[in-house]
Amino acid sequence: MTIFLYVIAAIVLLIVVLGLIAPNNYQVKRSIIVNHPLPETFQYLKSIKNQNDWSPWKKKDPNMTQTFEGTDGEIGFISKWKGNKDVGEGEQEIIAMIENESIDSELRFFKPWKSQSIGQLLVDKVDENQTMVTWGFSGKNPFPFNIFMLFFSFEKAVGKDFEEGLESLKKILENK
Repeated sequence: MTIFLYVIAAIVLLIVVLGLIAPNNYQVKRSIIVNHPLPETFQYLKSIKNQNDWSPWKKKDPNMTQTFEGTDGEIGFISKWKGNKDVGEGEQEIIAMIENESIDSELRFFKPWKSQSIGQLLVDKVDENQTMVTWGFSGKNPFPFNIFMLFFSFEKAVGKDFEEGLESLKKILENK
């Protein structure tokens, strides 16, 4: 019985230590330069519905169902989706916008697991006909889920999706 208690205590101690050293926050972002003027790039990006044309997640489930609430491109607009195991179920709401600078969205995922993140699209003028677009998201890892982040890298998993999406965005904007 004493050995059993030591084993349980060791497991609990291990979980606590891992929880203390595991990351409590995550952030992933990628950037690309597009040969397209900043104001026109921003106007395209602020429409959440346009993400269907360049987002890698729409490609992962072209049959996902989507519903919309509000006016696209304005604060309070909500895009809801329900798809296969690759895209899950959730919603995206525009929560802040600075014209020709940034668009912030709250991403609420319901399946395959519940989580909440802040998505951001930033635009910076490189020159009259070039714009730097930065796409990213960030959030918190609550205990004990933060322990999982010791073995899983959002940076690697989601980063490649962001790169793919930005490449698609670049092609679309440069062909306008």
